[in-house]
Amino acid sequence: SMSIVKGKIKPALPTWPMGLCHPEKWSLEKICQVAKQFGMEAVEVVNPEDFPTLKAHGLTCALTMSHWFIKGPNNRAHWDECMAALRKGIDANAEYGFTNVITFWGYEDTTADGGSRVSLEEGKKNLIEFYRQIAPYAAEKKVQILLEALNTRDPADWKGHPGYQGANVDDCMEVVKAVNSPGLRLLLDIYHVQIMNGDLVRRIQEYKDYIGYVQAAGVPGRNELDESQEINFPLILRTLAENGYRGYLGLEFIPTKKDPMESIAETVSWFNA
Repeated sequence: SMSIVKGKIKPALPTWPMGLCHPEKWSLEKICQVAKQFGMEAVEVVNPEDFPTLKAHGLTCALTMSHWFIKGPNNRAHWDECMAALRKGIDANAEYGFTNVITFWGYEDTTADGGSRVSLEEGKKNLIEFYRQIAPYAAEKKVQILLEALNTRDPADWKGHPGYQGANVDDCMEVVKAVNSPGLRLLLDIYHVQIMNGDLVRRIQEYKDYIGYVQAAGVPGRNELDESQEINFPLILRTLAENGYRGYLGLEFIPTKKDPMESIAETVSWFNA
């Protein structure tokens, strides 16, 4: 029975799959309306300046954008930029009563835009030092910044990020554990982790004290979470609930069905079974 999940893990509708990747190109307004129509309480991947729109619809921001994933704190050249973006996100969350701000490891090589090339070990050291400065500030404001592992295997836009240095979730976990603050947690995107590392059920069990937020999409292709893909999504939901995850889960899939509302309806039903 799926009733172990009901009310404990709640779906959040992301802005980008329908806003950027789908031919219909939904506006934030439309995304908020659709979220409400499906009884969702939250929208994710939102900029702080769009919080008033969410508030107007009585919605929560499940995950706030900060700095982009190319220039990350793994490279000291980007520390000021990342720090400013994270502080802005943390402060906005505190003001609105939201709790989640995303952060990224960064690319290994940013020489093209004024950065440099960083080794994995150097990148890791830089991240730990950087997050030790900002995580206590987040914790003090009752906010968590969330470090995400992104896959480097899929070269397609929005599906993978070749060049991203934090692709191995074990590296991200090492950083989170070393920083050792409730202000920094792991963002477990089961789509990216399945592609790079797999072993999802055991990872959820092992990481349970560190998972601050979860996202999902079908593998391969980043499409619907149905029987056309290799992840057993109902099992993942149940495992998360059994291991104490209580929060939103971002439905970060790009719909392929003629009517994307059908895709969303099907996925939302997993949470209410």
